This record gives sequence, structure tokens and C-alpha cells, in this order.
Amino acid sequence: YGVIVYQEQVMQISQIIGGYTLGGADMLRRAMGKKKPEEMAKHRSIIAEGAKTKGYDPALAEQLFDLMTKFAEYGFNKSHTAAYAVVSYQTAWLKAHYPSAFMAATMSSELDNTDQLRVFYDDCIKNKLKFLAPDINHSHYRFVPTDRQHIRYALGAIKGTGEAAVAHLIAERETNGPFVDLFDFCRRTDKRVVNRRAIDTMIRAGAFDSLDHHRAKLLANVELAMSLAEQAAANINQGGLFDDFDDSAAPPVRMLEVPAWTEAQRLSEEKLAIGFYLSGHPFTAYAGAVRRFAKATLASLSPKKDLQTLAGVVTSVRTKVGGRGKMAFVQLDDATAKQDVSLFSEAFEAHRHKLREDAVLIVEGKVSYDDFSGGLRIIAENVYDLAEAQSRFAQYLALTLTDNSDVTKLKHLLQPFAGSGACPLRFRYSGSQARCELDAGDDWRVLLSDPLLDSLRALLGEKAVEVVM
Repeated sequence: YGVIVYQEQVMQISQIIGGYTLGGADMLRRAMGKKKPEEMAKHRSIIAEGAKTKGYDPALAEQLFDLMTKFAEYGFNKSHTAAYAVVSYQTAWLKAHYPSAFMAATMSSELDNTDQLRVFYDDCIKNKLKFLAPDINHSHYRFVPTDRQHIRYALGAIKGTGEAAVAHLIAERETNGPFVDLFDFCRRTDKRVVNRRAIDTMIRAGAFDSLDHHRAKLLANVELAMSLAEQAAANINQGGLFDDFDDSAAPPVRMLEVPAWTEAQRLSEEKLAIGFYLSGHPFTAYAGAVRRFAKATLASLSPKKDLQTLAGVVTSVRTKVGGRGKMAFVQLDDATAKQDVSLFSEAFEAHRHKLREDAVLIVEGKVSYDDFSGGLRIIAENVYDLAEAQSRFAQYLALTLTDNSDVTKLKHLLQPFAGSGACPLRFRYSGSQARCELDAGDDWRVLLSDPLLDSLRALLGEKAVEVVM
């Protein structure tokens, strides 16, 4: 505001006393704003001549010119600073007293900017605000505060949805009530506005969870639901012999059955739709296995002379070239804290293929104080993915067999993995006539990857497969 007043005064003084035209006064304003000495000198003589022509004392005009020039040296900066201070105070006050409303409005201003939304989301969590999941029966296009501590996630912040699609489904639910299932949703919405991509991405984001939490099944049945909706729309105006019969007697539609997503897969699909994890933390799905050999959480780390084993999900990877060659800074997150891990040239070259976002990494490294940041400095010496770490720290993989076990199938299943890793294989046989434990040879050592373990559990049973640490 101070800048605007100053600029108006410059133009008025130059016009009334200096005889400037409106355009000439604007040129003087620009020259003062840019602080160009050569232009200022020209205008000094112009305003003095103009004042003399209009009957004013040229000395008065020069004195006013000097005051305007002096103010231009600091007035712009001070007035900007004062304005920013007022805005900072107002936003801080709103954030302190109306946190959910303020953050909902702030996030709504960045619906299309996933990276910025993630920054605001992290700030909300840090300030103990909670998010309600996106919901086709409760969410709106923008973020909405439901009380002082809760914010309903915006449908407009889901990738692939647009304002027109969200406005259409909101108008439909407000007119005819909430949607009851996927088929009801597809029947009542216009496919030219709410298309297949929008439905798919809302399912991945969890917006249909209040109707059915089985996201994989919903996604597998979208095409069927849309097809039935098109058939219903085509037949809606066609009369027939049986119009007076009750439609409720029609058999219910049977949905295609598919396996449910694992926790890790559910979160991965959710991230595709939202841009980050909303309903959980990806490390949680692996914590049970990881904590068997990386017991310390990132929040509990402290400096020690010996190597420490730590783990987390990769949230970012930065590389740079320094005096010791190319190096990387990897941020790990285990839901208790985030820590940066440094990999210098040799470690970076050895493990660079593992450094990707959302990967679970186990690191053996040295932890020390960082005087520069005031936090911890972690330098990695060894980096493992989950399969490598399980193989590295496992004593052996135990498979329990009985008289009914299909040994031929087991052999065929194991052969592609034989010799792929460092983990020994042990058979525990418990039959009707004998019990024993047999260690397989080194040629049968395996890498404890998820595909191998999942296949063994499917063949032998969950309890028959044990990784002994």
C-alpha cells in the first residue's frame, strides 16, 4: 500500500508542479523505481523547467524531487517489508487459531501441484492435523475442513479427475442421494463427463472405500459396471410387454472376483492416484521382516563408533559430483523419522541400481553428529535391498515337509532360484515314520525374494515356510 501511495504522489507532484503529462509522469515513476541515475538527472532539470513555466519556484520543485528520490532509495523495500510482515502475521494467526480451515484453503490453491501438496500435507501431519480419506459421497472438489483438526481430502487433488467431473457427481448425489455401489455410481453419472480414467483413479485413491474396501475387485469390475450402465441407459425409454413387473426380482449382478491387493500394492496404487501415500506408510508392510535384523528405528539412532544397521523406504535421491567423485544423498523414511544417508563414490557405484524412490533399503553405516546441521550424519558402507538383507542376516530358510508334500513340485519351484543368493536351505521333515532336519548343499543357497517366499507359501502353506534369523 505504501508503494502505491508513493507512486501516486510522484505522479501528482510531477503533473501539478512540474507540468508533466500523464505519460511523462509515468516515465518519471518508472525511472525512480529502477533507480537509474542518468534518467533521474534528466528528469531533475525537466521538473525544474516545468515548475518555472507553471509559476512555481524551481528550487521548490528540486527540493520535492530530492525528497522523492531519497524515498525511492529505501521506500520500496520498507513498504514491501511492512506489507509482507502484515501478511505473515495474518497467516500465522489463521494457522494457529483455525488450522484445518487455513490448511484446507492453502492446499486447495495447489490442487494441480502434487509436489507442493506433499509439502503442505507433511506440514499438516507435523501440526497434528488429520485427513479424512477422499470419498465420492462426502468429498468436494476442494479440501474441506470438517472440524478444527480434520480435513476431508479433495477429489480435485486426485490425478485424472477434473472440476467438471467432480461437479457432476456432487450434483447427482445431492439431488438423488448417496451412491450405494459401483454399479449405482456408473448408472447415475454421465460417462462423457465422468470417464473410465476418472473412475479408475478414484478407486485407486480410496474414494470408493466407503462402498467397498476391496479396491482390486472394484477396479476389475469398472468395465462391467460401465457396460451395464450403458445398457440401462439404452433401454430406459423402451416400453415392453413386461413393464408392469417389478424389477427388484431381477438377479443381482455378480462381480468378478480377484485377489485383494497386498498392503504394499495398495499403497503403491494409491500413490499413483494421489502422488504420495495417504492412508498408510509403505514401510509398515515390511516392518515385521525388517525389524528382525534392523532393530533400531531412524528416530532412535544415536552416534556410535561401530557400524549400525538401519532401514527405511527411499523418499528421494539426490546426486552430485564432488572432490571424491560422484556421490548420492538418499533420504530414508521408516514412519518414525526421516534421515539422509550419504553414499560416497565407491558405495554409490556399487549400489546405484538400488537407489530408487519407494524401494526398501537396509543400510550398514556409520552414524555421527553433524555439526553443520545439528543433526545426524550417516555414511553408508553397505546397502541391501530387502531380499539381499534377509539372505545376508538369515541363518537359513526352513521348509517343513510331511508325507503329503509334493516334493517334485517343490524341486521344480526351487530350481530357478538355486544358487542365486547366500541363504542356506534346510528341510524339516515330519512324517508318520520319522522326523529329521536336512541341510541342502551350497548349490541350493537362495536369495530370499518375495516371489520365492510367496511361491513356497502357496505350495507348502504359510506355517511351513520360516526364515530363521
